[in-house]
Amino acid sequence: ELVRKAALAAGATDAVVGRHFSQGGAGAVELAEATVAACRRPSRFEYLYPLEMGIKEKIHTIATRIYGARDVKFAPAAERKVALYDRLGLAGLPVCMAKTQYSFSHDPALKGAPSGYTLPVRDLTAAVGAGFLIPVLGAMQTMPGLPTRPAFYNIDLDPATGRVVGLN
Repeated sequence: ELVRKAALAAGATDAVVGRHFSQGGAGAVELAEATVAACRRPSRFEYLYPLEMGIKEKIHTIATRIYGARDVKFAPAAERKVALYDRLGLAGLPVCMAKTQYSFSHDPALKGAPSGYTLPVRDLTAAVGAGFLIPVLGAMQTMPGLPTRPAFYNIDLDPATGRVVGLN
């Protein structure tokens, strides 16, 4: 309650306590309603760059204006993907960088907000369904995608025993 009051006092339009860990779905209803209400409010969101800007220019803009990089270096694999995504008509998608959470750079050892470094783009992937391009920076590893058939199809409740089956 203290955090909620402080958030409201600081200018938040709403602050809701999520009780879903203790109450399950019912404990998330108020939070869900507040989220929907927030999404319906007018927004002044705008991208850092025009979506018509080229892929490499978008990455360079994020790297220099947000991450403090001096320059960007594209590995050959990333260069090939830029050319491919240009040919496929995906250059107009926004960019979401895959990088370490420990630094504004690509290097987890460069703590905080370093500046003046060259940001290495190792690869570039397209999340076409989600609608964005993902430059993979430095040694960053991304999580594997989901299977074509989600595992929940194999999970069920055995009515005779009441046990959950299919979790193995």
